[in-house]
Amino acid sequence: MTSLDTGVTGWLLIAAAAMLWVGWTLLPVRIGTFFRWDDFPRVHRRLHVWIWLFRVHLFGHLMAVMGLVALAALLSESPMRIVLWPGVTVCVGGLFVAGLAQAFYYHFGAWGAVDMDGKTEDERKELVAKLWVTTEYITCLVRFGRVFFGLGQVVLAAGLLYGGLLPSWLGITAAILGVAAMALTLGLPDSLDLYRSIFHLNAAWLAAVGFTVLGMA
Repeated sequence: MTSLDTGVTGWLLIAAAAMLWVGWTLLPVRIGTFFRWDDFPRVHRRLHVWIWLFRVHLFGHLMAVMGLVALAALLSESPMRIVLWPGVTVCVGGLFVAGLAQAFYYHFGAWGAVDMDGKTEDERKELVAKLWVTTEYITCLVRFGRVFFGLGQVVLAAGLLYGGLLPSWLGITAAILGVAAMALTLGLPDSLDLYRSIFHLNAAWLAAVGFTVLGMA
């Protein structure tokens, strides 16, 4: 592998971690599992900041896709590619599903903030009621995204550990996070907020893999 290979892969993963984490952590208003009538005026007060930070978070999903695919390509000379590529593929599927779910909250958060500006509380509550059924479906996508990414992480971890391709602690951490994500999401499907700590740890894991890959040059 060349310095270009490791450089591109490493920086893609670091950028993904930063964009996912910064975009979400600095978001001035975080929409919960379901919209509340008072979300819209709060978003409207910081509308442009909210929109751009949410965009950063959304594009972080795409950066993570590129980074993980680049990682699999970087390690494709290993016999463990037969495990690495399936793991990365499922992770990518999870990221796309999660990104679609987040795009729903992004669109209706921004649109609702503008459309409901100056409207009464009852009118805002009416919009929230109309969004309820659709949001219920979106929560299913949120769960699938988390479970898919967790399953992919476990498979990817197996390839990294058995192939000795990266420091073992990165593979062990990936396996723990993947199992925790699946267990938490499937075991407590209605407590989506409990996943927050895993999100932060996953961002840190992506950054750690990125910096490790940079050191392989």
